[in-house]
Amino acid sequence: MPQMSEPLPPAAPRAEIAELVTLRDVLRYAVSAFAAAGLHHGHGATRALDEAAFLILESLSLPVDDFNAFADARLTAREKALLGERIARRIETRMPAAYITGRTWLRGFAFRADPRAIVPRSFIADLLASPLFDGTGGAAALVAAPDAVERVLDLCTGGGSLAILAAHAFPEAAIDAVELSPQAAALARENIADYGLEARIRLLEGDLYAPLGHETYDLILTNPPYVDRETMAMLPAEFRHEPEMALAGGEDGLDIVRRILAGAKARLRPGGGLLCEVGLGRPALEAAFPDTPFLWLDTEESEGEVFWLARPDLPG
Repeated sequence: MPQMSEPLPPAAPRAEIAELVTLRDVLRYAVSAFAAAGLHHGHGATRALDEAAFLILESLSLPVDDFNAFADARLTAREKALLGERIARRIETRMPAAYITGRTWLRGFAFRADPRAIVPRSFIADLLASPLFDGTGGAAALVAAPDAVERVLDLCTGGGSLAILAAHAFPEAAIDAVELSPQAAALARENIADYGLEARIRLLEGDLYAPLGHETYDLILTNPPYVDRETMAMLPAEFRHEPEMALAGGEDGLDIVRRILAGAKARLRPGGGLLCEVGLGRPALEAAFPDTPFLWLDTEESEGEVFWLARPDLPG
């Protein structure tokens, strides 16, 4: 498991931080400060309270899923200085909290996070843990028997989070993870090593299907770049810290998605399917492929942002 990033250099705490006593005090302060600064929360947290709690707990190497257990713990002067510096850095630079701490969490799994790749986040992670894929869905399942999945392809793997989650969701599967950016691939390699999955996850550097040879798969996962040109121009400052190539999907956001769809059928085995995240691109995608029967899968936090296509329904 990855460890917390090295503490930032010592800094004199702001006067208001020095006056605080407990974690609860710092949480209240951070939420107020984040709100006053007008921060955008879209990198694993959707509101100031959740991001502030994550930043505090992760910075102090505490479990990030239970703030109340430590809420009334008193802080040392050094801890106040560290938290004061990180809260100030979040506000002044608009850098996502995960980049500041050097680590984030997705479905209970910890991942290294830095500007070499986008902060791990995908509704596909939620779907892999749902009855549609975890073996409990019966006749409604898209993958009825996770143990029977032999080969999985993760395109645009970034820092490798979905490949690692797939390795746990499908315990008998070999995973191929493809990434075009050498920097992101290097981060993925570190995350894969943290989980000791080098023997099961093959990391390939290249453009989509190009480095795969003649391999075929039971399942293709992908969270590709899908932000359209107009939206890219309006993204909050927090997203400017992430690699543009991991976000930008061309004029309508579908440049990479089209290429994935064009090659998916040839890469899937009979009975296989493609699971792809497109964000808010559903209207554009359905307009571009009016005869394709996309099955849109919702999660607790999303509606119509991820689609499934069984092999026979794919174009080509």
